[in-house]
This record gives sequence, C-alpha cells and structure tokens, in this order.
Amino acid sequence: MRTTAILFLGMAMATTMAGDWPRYRGLNHDGISTEKDWLGTWPGGQPKRLWKATVGIGFSSMTVADGRLYTVGSDGVKKGGKDTIYCLDAATGKELWTRSYAQDLDPKYYEGGPGATPTVSDGRVYMLGRHGLVHCLDAATGAVVWSRDVVKELGVKLPEWGFNGSVHIEGNLAVLNVGSFGAALDRGTGKEVWVSGKDEAGYGTPVAFEWKGRRALAVFAARHVVAIEPLTGKELWRAPWKTEYDVNASDPVIRGSRMFLSSGYGTGGATFDISGAEPKQLWFNKEIRAHMASSVVMGGHVYGVDGQGGDKGSQLKCLDLETGAVKWTSPKSETGNLAAVDGKLLWLTGGGELVVVEAKPDLYQEVARAQVNGGKHWTPPVLANGRVYVRNAKGEVVCVDVKGTGPVI
Repeated sequence: MRTTAILFLGMAMATTMAGDWPRYRGLNHDGISTEKDWLGTWPGGQPKRLWKATVGIGFSSMTVADGRLYTVGSDGVKKGGKDTIYCLDAATGKELWTRSYAQDLDPKYYEGGPGATPTVSDGRVYMLGRHGLVHCLDAATGAVVWSRDVVKELGVKLPEWGFNGSVHIEGNLAVLNVGSFGAALDRGTGKEVWVSGKDEAGYGTPVAFEWKGRRALAVFAARHVVAIEPLTGKELWRAPWKTEYDVNASDPVIRGSRMFLSSGYGTGGATFDISGAEPKQLWFNKEIRAHMASSVVMGGHVYGVDGQGGDKGSQLKCLDLETGAVKWTSPKSETGNLAAVDGKLLWLTGGGELVVVEAKPDLYQEVARAQVNGGKHWTPPVLANGRVYVRNAKGEVVCVDVKGTGPVI
C-alpha cells in the first residue's frame, strides 16, 4: 500500500511538472521535454516573439517553474563585479526579483560570466557561482535561505574556468560538482554532508541513474567519469577520460546500461557498458567532440554537435549508440546546442537560429529554421509550456511562441 502511494505521488508530481523545465537539461536531465502541445513549424516561417529581456553577460541557461523563469548574468565588471540571479515572469519577461552576489566577470579566451544554471526544487532556487558561492533562495521572493563559500569553507580547489556545473537535488542533498568528484550539502541548511576530495573539479552537472538496482550519480570529474553513491559520496566505479586542459564539460548521457561521454579539444566520444562492476568501453571515435554542448540520446541513437572546428567545422550528427557508426551529418557547418521534444531536435545554432530537425537515423531532415536572436549562443534552448527560450552571451533572453493550440497562457 505504501509503495502504491509513493508511485501515485511520483506520477502526480510528474504530471504537475510536465510543462516545466526546473533544472539544467530539463526534468530528467537528459535534454528531452515531455511536451506535446507545441508547433514544430510556424506561420510565415517565423515563431512569434513574445518578449525580450537583458540579464547580463554569461552562459547560464534558463529554468522555468510555476510561471517563473530563472537565470544568472554578470554586470561585466572584471574586478569588483557582481553576478545577479534573475527571476522573470515566464509569460511576459517582467522582472519579479533579483539577488546579486560578488563575482568578477573573469573572462579568459571568452566573454566570461556564469556558466551554471539555477535549479528549482520545492519552492527554492539553488545556484553555484563560478568561484564557489552557493545560494539557496526562496523561489517566490528571492530571500536568502542560506549561502556557503565552498572554496573557503570546504577547501576545494577552484578549476581554471571556475565552477560551471549546476546544483543537483537528490533527496535532502544539494550535490555539487566541486572537489575531486563532488560534494553534498544539506539542502535545508547548507551544512556539509560529504566531500569527495579537494582536487579541481570538472565542469559538468551530476547525472542521476540506476546501477544494479541502486541510485547513483555520474560526475564528470577533471580526468575521469566517476559513479558515486549519493548519500555518502562513496565511489562505485570510475573510467578515465582525459581532455586537454581538463575541460570535461558536457554531461554524461545514460540510457539503461549505456553511457555516452564526449569532450572537445580533439578528444571525441564513446559509449560504455555500465551493467557490470566496472564500465566497459564499447567504442570510441572523434565524430562528436562536444566542447560543452551535451548530446541527446533517443531511440538507440546519439544526436550531438561536433563542436571542434568552430563555425567552419562544426556539424550536428547522428551516431548509433551501440557501434558509433555515423548515420548522418548536417550539411551546413554550424555550432550550437540541443534539446529534444516529441521525436524532434531543437537545435539552437551558435548564431541564434532555431532549427527543428527530425530525430530519425535514416537521414538529416529539417522541419523548420528561423532566426530568433542575434549574437553568440552557447546555451541550449528551453521549451516550457508552449514557449521556447533562448539566450546569447550578452544576456539577451528571447521568448518565442510555439504553443500548438490556443493562446499562450
């Protein structure tokens, strides 16, 4: 009876939150939306722009929950600057509240600014800043519930490009990709629960999965992918993964007993069998060299942006998850980032075009393409409740209407 009640509660929560995007890469952290009532093509070839807002320099993506949109941006000051967490009305773009904290712009071969995305859970917003400031805020008002400086207080090292992984909420824990392969704070108080070690971290977000009937988290560390037990931080297994400059930034993608990893700087991607005591690499190639754009796995295939060559050499590709065989490559060279919905890919190119592509392995097939924003785009598009949100490096957030029937509400 208790099990039935728990299952019913889980189903009710999933139904309630189906249209929201409360964390980086969506509800299930796989880049896939469960939305059905949306349009993949638009009258006149252009989705209607509903609003535009400016939130400061950076590469934080957006989260949407309970009618509010959250993101983070920098004021652009190199020394003595600040980052600001923004809460906007998701339908109108109206500013509802802001919360700022000290943070230099910290540019290094790029514009700088925050890279992590706010996480929304149970009426609170969790954010990990680039230099280790962690905030837990009231989602409705922005009031500070607690804050911690994990570099000063836990003694973990700061990676060369700062912390860029988003907070993962696991039960009563706020799990961070900081230290050797993660750390956990009590989500209610911010109190330290466990720390894996003090070495420099990778740049991705912890990914939850099931392993041998138990809950686990995959953390893309600086030189390995490590599976850990969430409650204790105990290491379950690890696989080496070396990328130049230790930039392991795209998140692992896990489907059942398969895990896909990829990184840039000429590295490439691979699928691992994780059904055994230790992960076993099935194949490796250089077809998807994901610098920071995480891939999507659907129907036994990997869809990802091979971002190694910049705009002149980057392409969207489809690979067989089991063999690594290339099924198709987009004809035009473009960078970008992905989300997916209802058997289609939402590809936001580096230049701000929103492209809808069939998620089918037989051929590359565009359904629609429209210029929705200008400037550099590194963050993935977000589809929530009939609206697509995109953001560029300057911090211009654009919302377009893709609702299938009736007015956007």
